[in-house]
Amino acid sequence: MLINVIEIFKSKIKLLEPFKISLGILDYAENVIVRITTDNGLVGIGECSPFRTINGESMDTGFIVAQYLGNVLIGENPLAIEECVTMMNKVIYGNTSIKSAFDMALYDIASQYANLPLYKFLGGNNSTQIITDYTISIDRPEKMADDAIKIRDKGFKIIKVKLGGTRGDDIERIKRIRTQIGYDIPLRIDANQGWDCRTAVEVLKDLEPYKIQHCEEPIPRWDFMNLPFVKKNSPIPIMADESCCDHHDAARLIGLDACHRFNIKLGKSSGIFNALKNY
Repeated sequence: MLINVIEIFKSKIKLLEPFKISLGILDYAENVIVRITTDNGLVGIGECSPFRTINGESMDTGFIVAQYLGNVLIGENPLAIEECVTMMNKVIYGNTSIKSAFDMALYDIASQYANLPLYKFLGGNNSTQIITDYTISIDRPEKMADDAIKIRDKGFKIIKVKLGGTRGDDIERIKRIRTQIGYDIPLRIDANQGWDCRTAVEVLKDLEPYKIQHCEEPIPRWDFMNLPFVKKNSPIPIMADESCCDHHDAARLIGLDACHRFNIKLGKSSGIFNALKNY
């Protein structure tokens, strides 16, 4: 079986309202879709949502880089996923988001060829209940509290709150949310690198009474050497996100005892193949 057609599509979707984090504001979901067709008729589809301030990619750069990646994969065996990943990495460094779309399409084909749903193809048994959270973007404390009520009323069981502003504003945001929704719904917070080391520790200590499950990426990704200090002094578990893009980053953070948890994303690791190495 060989790859004989690769199609690339842009998909720009207007958000109902702007999504704000400490790294900037998004008005659109700007995605790239990859469709791979084999000579025996199997079709695999993958999609990515590049994030300029995190991945260093956009929908437009992803669309262009996809042409380079597609050119080297035409005529290759889609079941040889490791070889295909290696070939893509030799074409261009980084660009993990668009590479993840190709990776997903390859796994889609492989699982179809094996006549298995993807979770079984990957060795899973569908025995774990997965509960998704819903994210509140940064805004005025009262607006965020109102959003929390709407999310709760829609039936979501966990809420994630974007922070990363000033100490006073961030404390007020969580205080308002807890006042509105109580303590039955778990809260997670994500600073998206918005605090410096000292502010992170101060804010996390102030937030201890509000029963926070964990805090994602409290300080800048380049300052990971100070993440162990934050972890040691924080009453709230620390989750690495932007500072953990692949298994090499994970090994480094483990060696530093820098965090309690990792947030593994296909767009950061360049897809399923590399994401699995984090385990």
